[in-house]
Amino acid sequence: MLSDIEIAHSVEMRPIDEIASFLSIPSELVEHYGRYKAKIDSSALEGRSRKGSLVLVTAINPTAAGEGKTTVSIGLADALALRGVKVALALREPSLGPVFGLKGGAAGGGWSQVVPMEDINLHFTGDLHAITAANNLIAALVDNSIHQGNPLNIDPRRITWRRCMDMNDRQLRNIVTGLGGTSNGTPREEGFDITTASEIMATLCLAMNLADLKKRVSRLIVARTYDGKLVTAGDLNATGAVCALLKDAIKPNLVQTLAHTPAFVHGGPFANIAHGCNSVIATRTALKLADVVVTEAGFGADLGAEKFIDIKCRLSSMLPSAIVLVASIRALKNHGGVSKEDLGIENLEALEKGLGNLRRHIENIRNVWSLPSVVAINRFSSDTEAESAMVQDFCRSLSVPCCPCDVWARGGKGGLELADAVLNALSQKDQWQAHFTYPDNISIADKIRAVATRIYHADGVDFLPGVISQIKKAEKEGFADFPVCIAKTQYSFSDDEKKTGAPEDFRITIRAVKVSAGAGFIVAYAGSIMTMPGLPRVPAAEGIDISPDGVITGLF
Repeated sequence: MLSDIEIAHSVEMRPIDEIASFLSIPSELVEHYGRYKAKIDSSALEGRSRKGSLVLVTAINPTAAGEGKTTVSIGLADALALRGVKVALALREPSLGPVFGLKGGAAGGGWSQVVPMEDINLHFTGDLHAITAANNLIAALVDNSIHQGNPLNIDPRRITWRRCMDMNDRQLRNIVTGLGGTSNGTPREEGFDITTASEIMATLCLAMNLADLKKRVSRLIVARTYDGKLVTAGDLNATGAVCALLKDAIKPNLVQTLAHTPAFVHGGPFANIAHGCNSVIATRTALKLADVVVTEAGFGADLGAEKFIDIKCRLSSMLPSAIVLVASIRALKNHGGVSKEDLGIENLEALEKGLGNLRRHIENIRNVWSLPSVVAINRFSSDTEAESAMVQDFCRSLSVPCCPCDVWARGGKGGLELADAVLNALSQKDQWQAHFTYPDNISIADKIRAVATRIYHADGVDFLPGVISQIKKAEKEGFADFPVCIAKTQYSFSDDEKKTGAPEDFRITIRAVKVSAGAGFIVAYAGSIMTMPGLPRVPAAEGIDISPDGVITGLF
């Protein structure tokens, strides 16, 4: 059996100009990064109106068994193309942290990949490096301002802007800097976040254009003064330099699938910490050029889809016309209590129990967001006919279309049934009226409660001491209308990763809140979620290599 990277190398890519021409992108807007990658100058397309329908691909809560959400997204787009639809993908860029850590590459799999997969998984067009540099420039300017006489009266104990890097490194979560005497700065405690969890990443991904990005960067909160006043990046005169670093990174990247379907791969915020969606600019650009746009939100629907709708759609005035909910029989059995080692054995009892997780996501999509859904069962070779029939019967009982798909092994041909179901859902989009989880005009605490009770199905929310005071201060300082971005484990509806399936009788604990003024949302930290992941016992990096002639192996 060929590995993902061997499959990717077996297919001849088309020059990126051909991919751009399929979407009728003028050649003068295509900025080449080699033969098969390009930046698109989307600013020249701002006058165009939206023509396409948006399809959001999300999933059940992830497990070690695998769900294949990105693979299904790519396979669905290729299947729609086979049906004669003018289609484009809008996906996130992979982070080097997961690539070298536990998850590995994130460019799809099998015969449903975006290529060149090794470039996309590694440095790509340098976007994540630019975001890292922009973030750390702000950090350097904060410390320099203090060192140069502290004209802004910054309290070193109340600096909230952390440095970042695009790598899993637990050693940098909490550090002390500025040691070695007065010439080396002011000693203080600080730490690093992973780039994909940084506010700069979220800010770039939610900006409408370069002018909007400048406004957002100027209001980034970096610290407080000794008398408690906010200090922003604008106060540091950092806005121009930061946006100069991001002038190319803000442009969406165009690549292709193995079947040569156009794919915009741009931006990469984590969904368990940030809002988990590709950039607004890339999605809007795709919607101006294609009749159907397939996009993806990270992790399970309780995180990625909720944030896609309540943050990205709210701030950009676009909503999906249909939602594809990806599950695998292996993952459902895992939610039913089966260990990873035994997932290849038929177990209808565990599968039935695990279907509770699928049911909850279906009900949220239908009853909270009022959107049509299609369930995609990503097939594995160990699936049995009885297990597949059980899932399909279950979905039929809920009046939800359910399509087994084999896009990993067969590419778009393995997703034709799913494509037909999605097209049928899109034909009925006028019968649905989408809703947010909560309105703008309720308190921040009530927004958190709404997500916890309506989406997670928690009994309520417990705010640790001091959190309500943080919320009231944020509201007093003018951020009451912001949506909330709850940072919690991706493995469970609860804030305890061990409570898989469809847990009941639990409460959500919020330990802190933070205003992300540039991104335009309030982050609420639930449970023990980390903003800088660590490497696993056996990192994926140990299996990656490069041959003397420059061929990379080990990226799946």
